[in-house]
Amino acid sequence: MWTKKNRRRYERRGLRYESDLTDEEYALIEQFLPPERSISRRSLINGILYILTTGCQWRQLPKDFPPKSTTHDYFVELHCTGVLTRIHHALYATARELEGKDPTPTLAIVDSQKGGQRLIRPDMTRVRKSRARNDTRLSIRSVS
Repeated sequence: MWTKKNRRRYERRGLRYESDLTDEEYALIEQFLPPERSISRRSLINGILYILTTGCQWRQLPKDFPPKSTTHDYFVELHCTGVLTRIHHALYATARELEGKDPTPTLAIVDSQKGGQRLIRPDMTRVRKSRARNDTRLSIRSVS
């Protein structure tokens, strides 16, 4: 719930963009990132988070981030090597522990439907012929 105390906790003051990581947040994920390159890993992560937060296109990444192609390539690398999945899992487990729960869920609920029932009626998915197509056929027949 957004209380005055809670709002202060999530304020992003002092950051260039609201999507940028704080020092505390970056410390949580730093161990999962590949070794440092010529461009700061943190600036690459901030660029990726800017794209994901704002939904803007890669070519519209502001100039104060690393080049869009470098940032995109880093994002693809993190995804393909499973780094993003490992970060997600670690943050998920940490959040559960902070709530006093076991890091991994111990209960699952499976909901299934009766076999053989169709969710979509077949006549709803049937291809319909357009009238224009039918009219064209009729006009061709009457000419010949």
